[in-house]
Amino acid sequence: QVQLVESGGGLVQAGGSLRLSCAASGRTFSMRTMAWFRQAPGKEREFVAAIRWSTGLTDYADSVKARFTISRDNGKNTVYLQMNSRKTEDTAVYYCASHTKWYYTHREADYDDWGQGTQVTVSS
Repeated sequence: QVQLVESGGGLVQAGGSLRLSCAASGRTFSMRTMAWFRQAPGKEREFVAAIRWSTGLTDYADSVKARFTISRDNGKNTVYLQMNSRKTEDTAVYYCASHTKWYYTHREADYDDWGQGTQVTVSS
């Protein structure tokens, strides 16, 4: 359906910033929602942020709101996650995902397409 490739992960100092990118290809994106999830070692995958492709409306997890910003570039078919004020608790593998539902959802099972993930490590 849709192929998703994440990039931009790496090591960053606590308090620093990092931007992740998710390049999408395949079917039309106009009616899709794009999202970021993350999974830390020994923990379940959790929702981070989402953006409606057609309108740009966003949805954030409480744990990252005011620190992270999700955005899109329609011309490049790319979704970004700007991460500011990074904390060690943000260390995880970050995944890009998408679905075609007409509402916001934080449920992993509701998402149709997933990227391979990119590792983000925040040092103290």
